[in-house]
Amino acid sequence: MKGTVYKSTGSWYQVKSEEGKFYNCRIKGKFRIQGIKSTNPVAVGDRVEFDLEDKDAEAQGVIKEIEARENYIIRKSVNLSKQVHIIAANIDQVFLLVTLNNPPTLTTFIDRFLVTAEAYGVKAVILFNKTDTYNEEELIEVKYLAAIYRNAGYECIGISAKNGKNVAKVKELMLGQTSMFAGHSGTGKSTLINAIAPGLNLKTSALSEQHKQGQHTTTFAEMFDLKFDARIIDTPGIKGFGVVEIDRDELGDYFPEFFSRKQNCKFNNCLHLEEPKCAVKEDLEAGEIAWSRYKSYLQILEGEEDNYRTDIYPKK
Repeated sequence: MKGTVYKSTGSWYQVKSEEGKFYNCRIKGKFRIQGIKSTNPVAVGDRVEFDLEDKDAEAQGVIKEIEARENYIIRKSVNLSKQVHIIAANIDQVFLLVTLNNPPTLTTFIDRFLVTAEAYGVKAVILFNKTDTYNEEELIEVKYLAAIYRNAGYECIGISAKNGKNVAKVKELMLGQTSMFAGHSGTGKSTLINAIAPGLNLKTSALSEQHKQGQHTTTFAEMFDLKFDARIIDTPGIKGFGVVEIDRDELGDYFPEFFSRKQNCKFNNCLHLEEPKCAVKEDLEAGEIAWSRYKSYLQILEGEEDNYRTDIYPKK
């Protein structure tokens, strides 16, 4: 039988068959060592083949094969640095929720996530959430950040999941698509999904006042079919985002504003460091490329890990 993985709990997988019926499936032990080095060999969104264990009993199955993935979002496992974690597969687009200060989202985190989306072929849209909570000075900062990412080629939308601002715009982008929602815990993923599809009634919780961190309300990735021809993948909050196996010579290609200038560099293999007549460095000095983006590029190039602790952000 064939189906799509809708939920992963680490040991069991909820699979929706082509006929529309859900089955609880597991994988055999040997499956884990067939060249798959991720902490989760099967991810939400995977299209799989599975066999029923007992055709007369209530539906349980064994996954025997994963079909080739069109794309996926992957990151280094924070606790197991030599392993990786596939967050979701076969995604049409990902919405990255960003908040200014409750909790804070650093540009280094945003950039690492966007690089991975570019590298693995997933369209990314940035949602600046909680606009209803910001004062005038903070709204100016949000607009500044949005300008940086629009200049880099990304669609940016200011939203309020709480009062509904631009939720309809997000919903329109989701029509006919499988959309993943990602971001730090507390950025409002579940609140936004509830605003888009109230019938799901996903659990939400308040921020921790001590560290302004979100408290994990989504434990496992899960996909939902919506009534308006769309699918949502809700994911657990991400603290840090480790970039996986991107070649130094290719990294600049995953910064769209670097890639578009690459042909104007003197050298075809320009790393945009100290090379003469580098178009990226020239436009950086001219203010046409954001320094924060270039700083993220250097950190990834040098192999620096993402600083994922949200209790050590500098105070504004």
